[in-house]
Amino acid sequence: MDPCPFVRLTVRNLALKIPVASKPARSVVHPSSSPCFCKIKLKNFPLQSAVVPFIPPESNFPDSHSHPIAATFHLSKSDIDKLAGKSIFAGKLSVKISIYTGRRGTTCGVNSGRLLGKVSVPIDLAGTITKATVFHNGWITVGKEAKGSSAQFHLNVKAEPNPRFVFQFDGEPECSPQVFQIQGNISQPVFTCKFSFRNGDRNQRSRSLQSDLGRSRSWISSFGSDRERPGKERKGWSITVHDLSGSPVAAASMVTPFVASPGSDRVSCSNPGSWLILRPGDGTWKPWGRLEAWRERGGSDGLGYRFELIPDSSGSMSAAGIVLTESTLSTSKGGKFVIDLSSKAGIGSNGRVTPGSATSPVNSPRGSGDYGYGLWPYCMYRGFVMSSTVEGEGKCSKPTVEVSVPHVNCTEDAAVFVALAAAIDLSVDACRLFSQRLRKELCQQLDLHG
Repeated sequence: MDPCPFVRLTVRNLALKIPVASKPARSVVHPSSSPCFCKIKLKNFPLQSAVVPFIPPESNFPDSHSHPIAATFHLSKSDIDKLAGKSIFAGKLSVKISIYTGRRGTTCGVNSGRLLGKVSVPIDLAGTITKATVFHNGWITVGKEAKGSSAQFHLNVKAEPNPRFVFQFDGEPECSPQVFQIQGNISQPVFTCKFSFRNGDRNQRSRSLQSDLGRSRSWISSFGSDRERPGKERKGWSITVHDLSGSPVAAASMVTPFVASPGSDRVSCSNPGSWLILRPGDGTWKPWGRLEAWRERGGSDGLGYRFELIPDSSGSMSAAGIVLTESTLSTSKGGKFVIDLSSKAGIGSNGRVTPGSATSPVNSPRGSGDYGYGLWPYCMYRGFVMSSTVEGEGKCSKPTVEVSVPHVNCTEDAAVFVALAAAIDLSVDACRLFSQRLRKELCQQLDLHG
């Protein structure tokens, strides 16, 4: 399998030095009481924001690993070509950063922060597909203070190759599609998917899933809930990924039903449904990861999700998983499911990885650093791991899956990410309000209304 070229552009090592005022002035920021944040923009990409830490004026910038990545932009070759070919001014492409004092957020629709200054770092993406390039690393003067008393802003802007395997479903996961690998303008089939009801009509089951899971059903049930579920529920969905020879190489099995919480029509965060992501080993299926999903309340009405890796504990079900990603997708607009360990801040006492951001504690004694170091025994998962597109409710969904090359050493490695992508896509339907009808492929014969 040949990968597609990608580039990862990062902005990190942010810090701000503010001169100490000899007398009070409106334009002077006092670090002890005034937080700062910045907004980071690359043309045609969504705006990103991060908190900017203060350091004393007399201090040198600390070790780079002490500060997490503030923003990351993932660029495909077509993205780079578009950015470079937009106009005659393409050579002036830059990362633009606006620095604000005050807390992030808005009040009555008005931004609460006060603009301190702006910086612009020119970038030239030519050649970054094959070699790492540092566009800036150091201090830049910002603000409008008198000479010698201006604020100083530190940052590092770097681009580096990040090749990925790209897979495309040719249909919705519940329609048992083929999965193609994409390389430039070339696509070739690499997997087939089989959707089935594990506990449904025998004629609807996947034979390979039925036979293989039959030997493992005792421990699969231990991941889910065995108690009776009153009221509405969606359960028993499974999808098996086969290679071109027809051998099953990964699977996603719904082990906890998606159930409407009492008195409502939605799956709640307190009682999420869950999937087990499986890969073959020693003649049976072995658990690789677990995906939980639920319907968020409030104005966003999003799909909440959490994915964790399951330790290989020689059959023991008691080992705690390691949460790699936890976020929300829009149920109406969709979005991207992403596992990116580029800016992890550390691991809590419960074994959970704290998602990296400028507001995360960065001095944890068990800090995992930039690329997920310290995630033993999962230290092979570093930096960007994978992403998958997810469409909103009612839209035709044909997921595109990107997997970083270092994380694929065999067919099964790629297949588990494809199965995970199918599971998060199916979770959008599993978390639909129970007052809404599901498409016929997702309904057992006696449960046409979900």
